[in-house]
Amino acid sequence: MAADHLGTTHNWYRAGLKDCRDKQIDDTPIVLDDSDNGDFIEVQRGACKLQGAASKRWVELAIADAMRDKEDPRRLDAIVTGPISKAAWSLAGFNWPGHTELLAHRSKTKQVTMVFQSPNLRVSLATVHVPLMTVRDILTIGRVFDAIDRGEEACRKLGITRPRLAVCGLNPHAGEGGVLGWEEEKVISPAIEMASAGGVDVHGPYPADTLFRRAVGGEFDLVVAMYHDQGLVPLKLLGQGNAVNWTVGLPFIRTSPDHGTAFDIAGTGQADPSSMRAAIEMAASLASTTLTPEPSSGR
Repeated sequence: MAADHLGTTHNWYRAGLKDCRDKQIDDTPIVLDDSDNGDFIEVQRGACKLQGAASKRWVELAIADAMRDKEDPRRLDAIVTGPISKAAWSLAGFNWPGHTELLAHRSKTKQVTMVFQSPNLRVSLATVHVPLMTVRDILTIGRVFDAIDRGEEACRKLGITRPRLAVCGLNPHAGEGGVLGWEEEKVISPAIEMASAGGVDVHGPYPADTLFRRAVGGEFDLVVAMYHDQGLVPLKLLGQGNAVNWTVGLPFIRTSPDHGTAFDIAGTGQADPSSMRAAIEMAASLASTTLTPEPSSGR
């Protein structure tokens, strides 16, 4: 619909929505095209069952095409996903916390890392879409190591020949020598030592409240954050709508914008397409240099 409205040419096909119809309950509809019969289906503004089912179906179609054999002309070199409403997916009966987990499951990838690229800062995450109270329970040496390893891999694919990485502590003041927490000693430092022994230029753990300023100042090429908001608050604050999420470790390229659905401004002309444009450009650039990137092999 958007492409037709803009008068752009394209070579994709539309997915039918016959299997995911729902009753419209709002007076301000968003219109989706049904390729099976040319009809238009109206969807309420905001999270609803139909919207969740439709977006999930299209993501599944993209994954299936990205997983085709290399010789198949329908195979995708990269996927750029728009923001999804997790509430809508839940209403449609899907309990995935986000694209990242679904992409990893469908591609049979055991571990992937969310890496964010912006003009001012790069960040990789040791944990992703989990409640804050759960972070301490699932944070392991392996998770921190993977975030370091794939963070360095991402930097190299972006053209940084000798990446310099720094790792955040989990606790205030990076644990203050054990006074404010033991995770830095027992989990984070061993992961840093493992990565360093494998040749990665990585340092830490450092207090998060000062580390990002050091990275923006040019001391480090990428910061490894322990949980979602620790890394994304500074990145989005500084990225000003130009940050891109890159899922590193998949057998295909996947990028996405750094923002959510923003239903409150949808259709008002206030939405900023900068991050989506940056995600498309980054995916195209990565695809042009490494058409089928392999998952990280570790060190």
